[in-house]
Amino acid sequence: MRAMFIDSHCHLNYKGLIEDQQAVLARARAAGVGRMLNISTRASEWDAVIATAEREDDVMASVGIHPHEADVHPDVETETLVAKAAHPKVIGIGESGLDYYYDHSDRARQRESFRAHIAAARETQLPLIVHTRDAEEDTYAILDEEMGKGRYPALIHCFTASQDFADKVLALGLYVSISGIVTFKNAAALQEVAKSIPADRLLIETDAPFLAPVPHRGRPCEPAYVADTARFLAALRDEPVERLAEATSANFHRLFAKAAA
Repeated sequence: MRAMFIDSHCHLNYKGLIEDQQAVLARARAAGVGRMLNISTRASEWDAVIATAEREDDVMASVGIHPHEADVHPDVETETLVAKAAHPKVIGIGESGLDYYYDHSDRARQRESFRAHIAAARETQLPLIVHTRDAEEDTYAILDEEMGKGRYPALIHCFTASQDFADKVLALGLYVSISGIVTFKNAAALQEVAKSIPADRLLIETDAPFLAPVPHRGRPCEPAYVADTARFLAALRDEPVERLAEATSANFHRLFAKAAA
């Protein structure tokens, strides 16, 4: 039986994919990608991201504000996110989180926006899609503190953090999503973490059009390439790719229960 994959995080409406979106989707389907979660990062994208999901049966959508955009979205609060997330094809909140690497937005404002997204995830019980870079300590502290106020589903997308951070977020009940970065030559530390993620908490993604895996480096990434990441990851974890595809797809539908429904 042919393996079927789910790309749990892509940006189909971004430059690099939007220009030929139908061909991108066709290549993904031909590669065995059964579902794609189209992620939003700013309010101006929400309607277009949702429209793509409305048009394509195998595409779902999220609503959220990326930490890079936190400064220019002071008016996006929990209520706004909850209202937009009522759409039947919106299955997640985010991406949101903390990015102290680029610091495109004030750190305090990033934290405020992050908490608003967590509250929306708690209220809707739609998974929070977490972006974190160079901000492990604050990201975990907020996730942990907010979990104490009431549980919410969540995942760390495009995981590149430490083993310690992985262990901590797994203990909180989060899922971990691995991108094409795991295939890079300089990703030895991430590869070790990826081997340690429990089979029932693992997801795969492209973050397309970014981070194309080997052997596609140097070109725009697209959802079809999640199959390459899956094959690499399966070999790394010493398991058949069919088993990894089945497990990560089951995990996706367990976490994103609205998609399964």
